[in-house]
Amino acid sequence: MDWNLYRCGRIGHITYAPDEPSLKEFMHTTAATGDLWQCLRCGTFVTGDPAGSGPATKAPVVKRGREIRSELILRIFAIERFLRFLLLGAVAIAIWQFRHSTGIQHTFNRDLPIVKTAFNQLGFNISHSHVLIEIRKALHFSPRTLGFIALGVGLFAVVELIEGVGLWLSKRWGEYFAMVVTSLGLPYEIYDLTVKVTAFRLVLFAINLALVIYLVVTKRLFGVRGGRKAFEEMLQSESIFDEAAKLAQAQRDEQARKEAEAAAAAEAKAQSSST
Repeated sequence: MDWNLYRCGRIGHITYAPDEPSLKEFMHTTAATGDLWQCLRCGTFVTGDPAGSGPATKAPVVKRGREIRSELILRIFAIERFLRFLLLGAVAIAIWQFRHSTGIQHTFNRDLPIVKTAFNQLGFNISHSHVLIEIRKALHFSPRTLGFIALGVGLFAVVELIEGVGLWLSKRWGEYFAMVVTSLGLPYEIYDLTVKVTAFRLVLFAINLALVIYLVVTKRLFGVRGGRKAFEEMLQSESIFDEAAKLAQAQRDEQARKEAEAAAAAEAKAQSSST
């Protein structure tokens, strides 16, 4: 799949007119329909005036190829963070709203046999469920304690939201934030797995570990693989301007080679004539 064409098809082309004549020669052409400028992302020549102009060093850095694919991968992780935000946010609101309710425990105890029967019919025995035990404990907390719990869960929800936004926008700060926050939670998830291995815990740990490794390696965080400088140089090396500069240099080298060959031939002819 051509990720460059995919992105241009969704949000449009990006054109730029460089001041350097050698680069401008490769970025611009004319046709019956008018001037054509090469898209910085997909390389296609498109009609119309360029979106910007100036020195090539001031041109926008456009993500291409694998960086577009990487952006889509990060958005998948971002969606998972948004789902966590909604879940944690709902839990925080529920705890906050019911912290002063005196009938919660009575309602819970009244309806619990119905819930147990329903799960038993499905083949699940929840009498010794860890979640059920924690809910029973929470019902005995004071309203003040429940309020602090609601605030804590709400804070976790906000953290997940910030992670999701940073990953969705593919911002450098978002990548660092997501990597640090997710890394801080890995030791606890490892501890959970040592207590009891479940499919949910394994999947959650695998997702978070994959995100940390992916961000550090592909985005070169904390100086890995050359750090930010190497990452930006990689983006520049994959730009249309870099390709145009290489073509222009190759053309100059070819012209210099032909001139040198012509000069050598002329000198050889002159020497032959003199003898």
